[in-house]
Amino acid sequence: MSLELNDVKRIANLARLELSEAEAASTLEKLNGFFSIAEQLKAVDTTGVAPLSHPIATVMPEICLRLREDKVTESNHREEYQQVAPATQDGLYLVPKVIE
Repeated sequence: MSLELNDVKRIANLARLELSEAEAASTLEKLNGFFSIAEQLKAVDTTGVAPLSHPIATVMPEICLRLREDKVTESNHREEYQQVAPATQDGLYLVPKVIE
């Protein structure tokens, strides 16, 4: 993927940035450089590579965090917590209007 000069100008307009022609051309070069790097990274075959918790874990495995299964380990206490609330409705806390 690569951008064109009119893409950079449109993005700058959406971001409310004023760019001169030279700045737009420089920005175009930098953005296309980023996209080039992303394309190179996408081309790398990562099948069979285990995910890391942090990049430094490749050189210092002693600080590596263990990856765990993403599962719910705590039960729902909503009813219990909302018993002490002054006002609730449909599982939500009701609060007085502050701004009129």
